[in-house]
Amino acid sequence: MATLPSRHTGGHPVLAYAGIFLAVVGLGVMVASLFIPLTWVFPEPWPVEPLSYFGIAAVVVGLAVAVGSYVAIGGSNGNGKGPNGVDDWSRLTEQQFETFQHDLGRPMRRILGKCREVRGVLAATGEDVSIVVHELLDEIEEQAPSFRLMMANMQVMINLETPDAPIARYPVEPTAVVSRIVERYTGQAAEQGKDIAWWSEPEEFGLVYSEAAALEHIIANLVDNALRYGGDYIEISVVRDARQFRISVSDNGPGIPDHYRPHLFTRGWTPEMGRSDEKTSSGLGLYISRTLAHRYGGELSVESVAAPNPDHRTVFALTLPIGSPEA
Repeated sequence: MATLPSRHTGGHPVLAYAGIFLAVVGLGVMVASLFIPLTWVFPEPWPVEPLSYFGIAAVVVGLAVAVGSYVAIGGSNGNGKGPNGVDDWSRLTEQQFETFQHDLGRPMRRILGKCREVRGVLAATGEDVSIVVHELLDEIEEQAPSFRLMMANMQVMINLETPDAPIARYPVEPTAVVSRIVERYTGQAAEQGKDIAWWSEPEEFGLVYSEAAALEHIIANLVDNALRYGGDYIEISVVRDARQFRISVSDNGPGIPDHYRPHLFTRGWTPEMGRSDEKTSSGLGLYISRTLAHRYGGELSVESVAAPNPDHRTVFALTLPIGSPEA
């Protein structure tokens, strides 16, 4: 695992790694809680919920400690400006988050693998297990894509705020990116009683010249947003002409009121803020998505018809240039 340069000594890197360790322990506790309510140990499944909540809290606190340590490091070096300026600091922080995201990805994959193993064992043995266990398995598998997206959003935010960060363009197959995202979120959608479908025109879509990671990040945010706030059917379309291609994510949900739409892409804003309710997301996903779209010469727009109109729906449309090898 990479370490911070010597000029950042003073315990902050240790604090960052401690935060990541706590987050991993929290994920482990969430899985361990699945095995607690065995009838020969506990007559009732009361320990499951407290343990699962402790695991969730540990993940949140661990990530907060890791992020806070970077803020502290930046402050101890003159508002984040090292000998080579703020751009060096931003790139260093991005590299560290890449390491953390990779290190968290491995235990997350193992946790999801164990969830599948537990389901297989329960199905094979026919053991009568509390419904709480099944609900916890559903919750872990449902939250995994959102957890991965949250980590990716943090890393992309750092990259976007890096001055003069290079813009990479190379051959990308958009339909392959969309297919991978749909596969990632299909399980979560099924648990919520929702369907996801996608199509492309032409069917043999071919290549464009863009950046696959940026494209995947934008679409993942749009699909995650549709699952949170949309209806029971989500459709993704991918179309192209000679100069540009367009990826639309639509849902048949209640729609977005007119007075909310101008603020959807504002950094940190969510509809809950307009109602003084507790935020259910960071409010960064749409801001990051539009910023990425602009960075690659495109646009991200929204059209919505709100209930009680019987044709209520919401469509987010990403438009990007086809590009060329020389771009």
